[in-house]
Amino acid sequence: MFDTVIRGGKTVTPSGVDSFDVAVAGERIAAVTAPGAIPDSSARRIVNAAGKIVIPGGVDPHVHCAWHMPLPDGSAMVSAPPEVVSRAALWGGTTTLIDFAARNEPLPLKDIVAKRDLDWAGKCYCDYAYHLMLLGEIPPSVFDELPAMIDAGYPTVKIFTTNITPSRSGRMVHFGDLWELFKTLSRAGGLGVIHAEDNDIVMHMYGKLIREGRVSFHNLAEVHNALSEDLSFRRVLRLAEAEATPLYMMHVSAATGVQAIREARAKGQPIYGETLHQYLLYTQDDYKRPNGQMYHTYPSLKSQQDQDALWAGTLDGAINCVATDEVCCNLNIKTIGERIDDTTGGNSGVEPRLGVMYDEMVTQRGYSLTQFVDQTSANAARIMGLYPRKGAIAAGADADICILDPSARGTVKAANLHEADYSPWEGHAITAWPCLTMLRGKVMVADGEFLGDLADGQYLKRTVPQSIRTGPAL
Repeated sequence: MFDTVIRGGKTVTPSGVDSFDVAVAGERIAAVTAPGAIPDSSARRIVNAAGKIVIPGGVDPHVHCAWHMPLPDGSAMVSAPPEVVSRAALWGGTTTLIDFAARNEPLPLKDIVAKRDLDWAGKCYCDYAYHLMLLGEIPPSVFDELPAMIDAGYPTVKIFTTNITPSRSGRMVHFGDLWELFKTLSRAGGLGVIHAEDNDIVMHMYGKLIREGRVSFHNLAEVHNALSEDLSFRRVLRLAEAEATPLYMMHVSAATGVQAIREARAKGQPIYGETLHQYLLYTQDDYKRPNGQMYHTYPSLKSQQDQDALWAGTLDGAINCVATDEVCCNLNIKTIGERIDDTTGGNSGVEPRLGVMYDEMVTQRGYSLTQFVDQTSANAARIMGLYPRKGAIAAGADADICILDPSARGTVKAANLHEADYSPWEGHAITAWPCLTMLRGKVMVADGEFLGDLADGQYLKRTVPQSIRTGPAL
């Protein structure tokens, strides 16, 4: 007896797209069959998905919940917690989030993870994981700790090559430490997760624009510029090449970054690129719109040429994932900074990601459903060591399922969302929207009702596959 059978939908599976029935038993997908192969009497519940699209739950590999947010007056606040963000994610068809456990105090890495668990365990509706994050000077003892952490299921490590703003000293990892990190990751089976900008160029441009009195946030693209991305990407990629280290380049924003990844992959390096839906939908010209800060994250928005290159990268393998860089707060906080050196990064974007990207990819640009699923779910699961448990509609996978309704037409409205009082995608066309989200066999959202419980979310320990670590597998 199956718990649920989803019937009649156009289903996106690893082997292709067709009309399939999906049978769920317990927390797993038990079978994917031809329509009608399973009689109604064999299921406790039948979900009619006729005319709809059945896809694996979204995987967002880049979110920041309960995250420290510096404010212009020197104070700070904390972004929305997992409870808020995970609830919005499920409303939007995303079932897995990957956040960060940052070493911002001199504690062993296992204690850093334990502290982060206090923010997440029992406080998240969907499944989740962490990237370890190393900041500033890295003591030799941390490199000694890393192999055991990787073996324990924490295989991805984030670093910054810039402090981002003049007030955020202590973020940047120097290249000597980065070299040692890459050696450790290669030996232990880890994956580097990189925020790459050239700190000298970025800080030079802050100083230059401040001296010239051009401090408005409208000038952010001059500070976090394409040359900075080019220099830093190429330096990081060369260091990775020397140590055969696999890398995931976060929030690629410029054509120069796309090209650097493309060239590294052509040489056989295991390099993967992530962009954000901000960069795919907005450019630096959008800073001029009312409340233009709402479109910003770090690095900055860039030109139309850069955006075009990002779209090209989604087709040729240089860009593998569309993430959010989620930092959820209300509009008054998002727009409180007005200068190049105090504008808030991140966005409230996890809920509309699947719907907005469906319209942009499938409806507007003619991407296949498989390409859409790869960019919003499957590739992140593959790279981050979650596939095929996550990111696949296949027998044995977790029953994380989103049903999209292509008859749901209209526009994105913040009033209809569940994470903040604004949306950068306000007014964006909707040509399909999630109507049912299932997490490990449990229906979490259906018929406009949220059915989740904070006990539902589970931490996901991971191992990055050798195929991902040894060559550009995607």
